[in-house]
Amino acid sequence: MAAKTTILKGRALIDGTGGPVLGNPVILIEDERIRAVGRAGSVEEPRGAEVLDLSDYTLLPGLSDCHIHLAMFNCLTFHNYRVAQWEVTPELQQMYALFHAQMCFEMGFTTLRDLSLNSSRGLLTEEMCAVRDAINAKLFAGPRLLVAGWAHITGSHLDLILPRAVLRPGFQTADGPYELRKLARTNLRIGCDIIKTCASGGGGTDKEEPDVRNMTQEELDAIVDEAHAFHKTSAVHCFTPDAQRMAVKAGADTIEHMVFTDDDAIRRIIDAGITVTPTLSHRTDHAIEVRREMGTAEFILRKMKTIQPSCYETFQRMAEAGVRIAMGTDMGYDPEMGMGAGELEIWVGLGMSPMDAIVATTRNAAEAMKLEKEIGTIERGKIADILAIDGDPLQDIRVLKERERIKMVMKDGHVYVDRRAGHEKQVMAPEFNTWRIVDK
Repeated sequence: MAAKTTILKGRALIDGTGGPVLGNPVILIEDERIRAVGRAGSVEEPRGAEVLDLSDYTLLPGLSDCHIHLAMFNCLTFHNYRVAQWEVTPELQQMYALFHAQMCFEMGFTTLRDLSLNSSRGLLTEEMCAVRDAINAKLFAGPRLLVAGWAHITGSHLDLILPRAVLRPGFQTADGPYELRKLARTNLRIGCDIIKTCASGGGGTDKEEPDVRNMTQEELDAIVDEAHAFHKTSAVHCFTPDAQRMAVKAGADTIEHMVFTDDDAIRRIIDAGITVTPTLSHRTDHAIEVRREMGTAEFILRKMKTIQPSCYETFQRMAEAGVRIAMGTDMGYDPEMGMGAGELEIWVGLGMSPMDAIVATTRNAAEAMKLEKEIGTIERGKIADILAIDGDPLQDIRVLKERERIKMVMKDGHVYVDRRAGHEKQVMAPEFNTWRIVDK
């Protein structure tokens, strides 16, 4: 079968490398791969190729969110997450996870690193791997997914995402290096891409302080070693500089969250070349209000508000010091699925340049996920994950979170979303925000 050839013609190109913006770009795509990129007139246009006229729009790589929880009971699809934790089956929540992934996909997020969840019925590794596999098999349209499996101790932050009184059937937590190795291996056998764990307490859980150590160095070393032994990656939740030092010593691939830090931890992270995902969207006043409306206990809301200034200060310190940052939102209960680009608005408000914010959400994110040879930039040989945006995100980063300005979403060389006049192609079956919230 002859290769399908597509030509994109845009107004400007932000290629994800951080280099100069290219005016009047032409991108030649054969099947799913980019074969040539250049200014109009410099790229040969094969006869018979399909031409997409995007000359009113800015082109840039598909966006990535390296820290998302698609299987959480999100505020756009559940009214009260605490009720949902008891009443919604893993099978139904799996369907919502697919729906949440499509909500992000329609907003230009072509790759998501899902860092999984537990439930009153067990870990949701199997369910999320099935969502990933269904998308890969093209049974459903959706973003590229990398799925995590959890390996964490009894009473850890990840364990306490569930209310304390919830029954915990199955093999959800483990203690000691060898038991944790078995939990990691169990998740790897299911088919996860990443092992997620936590070395410190967190912010959004019941009566647990962020500085509580969540495992010993020996336990963390075992988990990271198991991930690497099976050629997978590890992600470590770290709220404190001590936890960050533990993650560096263990050889973690990414450190999750920017909450507290110190100069020594920053230096060690830089020296080790470890990427950090900030997850500031989860700490905003808006996120706190969403949590309040969803029935979150007041003492958790106070804790989230108390740590908020430290999150912003740590982001500024790490960015200024040169820590490699990749975009991650921690979207779950809050904020709304699909609104991940709001994270970039926070960063720019804290002093990061719009170009650096875009690079963190494209090239840096691809590097954090070990996918830099395939995605993250618009260059010859890369997979054609490309967006067309009505506006210039370098002048106003907020255009990336406005639904009607995401004019086209291409993944693997195929157009899944097209909001240009006369085209009207989308992924989700229901009209946005018209679906029924099942527990309301």
